[in-house]
Order: sequence, then structure tokens, then C-alpha cells
Amino acid sequence: MRTPGRGGRLAELVESYGSPLYVYDLSRVRKAYEDLRTALPDPSRIYYSLKANPHPDLVAELRRCGARAEVTSKGELASALEAGCRARELLYSGPGKTPGELDEAIARGVRSYSAESFGDLERIGEAATARGVWADCVLRINAAGAPGSAGLRMTGSASQFGFDLDALLGAPERLKVHGARVVGLHFFPLTNARDEESLRAELVQSIATAAELRSALGIELRLVDLGGGFAAPYAVPGERPGYAGLRDAVSEALDDHLPGWREGAPVVAFESGRHLVGDSGELVCTVTDVKDSRGTSYAVLDSGINHLGGLSGLGRLLPMSARPLETDSPHAASGEEAQDSQRSQDAVASRATLAGPLCTPADVLGRGVELPGLQAGQLISFPNVGAYGLTASLLGFLGHPAPVEVVTDGGEVITATRLALHRQSAGTPAEAPTAAKELQ
Repeated sequence: MRTPGRGGRLAELVESYGSPLYVYDLSRVRKAYEDLRTALPDPSRIYYSLKANPHPDLVAELRRCGARAEVTSKGELASALEAGCRARELLYSGPGKTPGELDEAIARGVRSYSAESFGDLERIGEAATARGVWADCVLRINAAGAPGSAGLRMTGSASQFGFDLDALLGAPERLKVHGARVVGLHFFPLTNARDEESLRAELVQSIATAAELRSALGIELRLVDLGGGFAAPYAVPGERPGYAGLRDAVSEALDDHLPGWREGAPVVAFESGRHLVGDSGELVCTVTDVKDSRGTSYAVLDSGINHLGGLSGLGRLLPMSARPLETDSPHAASGEEAQDSQRSQDAVASRATLAGPLCTPADVLGRGVELPGLQAGQLISFPNVGAYGLTASLLGFLGHPAPVEVVTDGGEVITATRLALHRQSAGTPAEAPTAAKELQ
């Protein structure tokens, strides 16, 4: 019996779990971690940023590889703990941390935080003090200057992220907060940098800035988190970039400015999200209809920006592309779907706009995508969507069910789960504070 190829295996998963379907391959997660580990200075710590994909199976696999977790919300904290991460090894970051979420994180054992401002530092300290503990904090730095040009800039201008250097250097006494112990610095100047030269320049500058701040502020550096910026293709064919020259250049800069780093004084850390999981996932969906409208061919899919938003709500819908699945026995639409699509008309497209099922003209996943012979009932796949896929989409819009997420390893299905939105009671009016009380 012939073993089915990749397309055949995906088609079998669709038969078992339905369409649309997200599929993640843990072997690719491990390979991505190994490649990044090799590209970074040794020793160093890698944090996995759950914002890329908080699926507990992916988080657990990276934990087994040696990564720690970086979280920014109660939901990501819950996913990290579900995946077996130790609360004391987590880094809780992000702007706008509320007293409520800080209290929960402290109560659940999280002791390491990235502080984005004096106010953020004070709230962390207050939450820790209320629980009778101390929190270790790294100060996120919004450094001036921008040697790198590739990727999306996260700092270097007016920003909600991090301390401006002039404000920090102008009031170092405000770093003495009961309950919050400053133990290091946190940098993250850019993201998704395919250009190694730009990324290297940013990391080297951050190292020099860390050494200068240690002297100027008189703080102990136990941890220097240099952030990341490691790239990966998104929803288009392609390979993760390599960073062959990064280890030597960054190690040299660390030797020059922070010579104790090889002995862990300070511990040097990096963060990655998309680079670690981006190429592990793909979205398989079905063409439900092919039609021509005023000279433009449309392929209507059973999946759209509600499942693969690409942060479209933030104006960051990136160009996406799909490819047909090559299978021995192409997946056919169900009887009802086949009738609706009127396949007897033999609608076929070679270049099409890929539209989803939502009642909005914004529901488009690709324009002018080359898919020769495309017709209703065919399976197509969006590659490289293990990061910023389902949980970065407009999941709740119109109430379509979420795709099943299948996690595989060596062709074996490990888990198959589905995210679901549920409305829950927030308490009766008698239990909730009244508007009058809130105004007092």
C-alpha cells in the first residue's frame, strides 16, 4: 500500500476533523528551536513569546526543548501553566498591566516582570507587596537611535513601550519601589528582521546601552533580555531566514561590554515567537464556490479573516498566498455544498481573489493568486501560519465555528482541539457594584 504524501495526509485529516483545519507539526518546532539555539551566543536563554501562538502543545514542546515562556495576559499565563511551564521561570511583559492581572500573576507564582514605565513598576511593586513577596523586574528600554532598518520598529520614537532614556536617567530615584526589585534591562527594538546586518546592529547597540545604563543608574544586572526580531515567512511559501554570523558578532559585543556574561553575570536572554513556530503550521480550507464578477475571478473559501486575520484589525493584513493540495483522490465537497456551488457548470479559475465566508468586502485573504484549475470542492493550503494565525484573527465575527487545530509529530496526531467562545455570567446586578458606588 502506497503511503500518502503530504497533501494526502492533510486531506485525510480534513476527512477526520473537517474543513477549515489548522495543522501544526511539532518536528518543525523542534527544528526551529535548534536552528535559533545554534545562531545565538552560548550560554543564553530563549523565551518563547506566546503572543505568536499560545497553543499549549506548542508551548509544551518548546519547554521540553529548553525555552522559557514570555506572557502578556491572563490567557497566555493560563496557557503557559497548562503547558507545564513553571510560574517562577515565566517573564510577564507588556504595557498596561492592570492591578487585577498583576495580583493574579503574583498569586500564581510569577516573580519576573518587564516594567514599561515608572507607573508600571509601581503597580508591580504594589501587587507584590500586597502578597508579601518581592518581584524581580527588568526595565524595558525605549532607546534612541535606530541602526537597523529592516522589520517593524518597536522603539526609538514616541511609544507606549518602555522607558525613554532621558526620563529614566532624569529620575533614577523612582526605581526604588518597595516590592519591585530592579534586576536587569529589556530591549526589543524591532521585529521580523530578515536582514541579519540590521538585526546584528540592533543587538550590538542594545548591549552597549545596557552597559552604559548599568553604570549611570548604578543597578545590578542579573538579566539582560535583548529581545528578538527573528523573522519567518507569513502565509506565503518560503523558508525561515538563517543568521549564520549572529553568534560570533553578538558574543564579541558581550565580551566587550558585559564580560561576565559567560558565567551568567548577567544572564543573556533572547525572545522569539514567529521564528520558532511560524513554519510549523498551515491552514487547510475548501473552495466552496468559484465565480466571475466583472472580469475578476473569485474563489470563495470556507475560511477567511475570521480564521487567518493576520492582525487585519490593526491594519497589518499582509499579502497571502495559497497552494492547492496535491492528493491521489481530491477532496470533494459534501452533497449539499456541491449542489450550492453548481459544479456542473465547471467553474474553473487560474488567477483568483481568495474571499472568505464573512458578510464584508474586507474578507479577502489574497488577490490575484495563481491557482490554475481552481474549482469548487478543492482543498487549498496557506503555509507558514503557525504564528499569528488563529488567535490573531477576528475569531468571533459572525459566529462561524473555529477550525479544529490538529497537532502532529512524525505524521502521528497528538491532539485535536477547537477553540470556542462562550458567554458567561458576570454576576447578577445585586452582586455587581452599582454605577453610583463606582462614582463615589
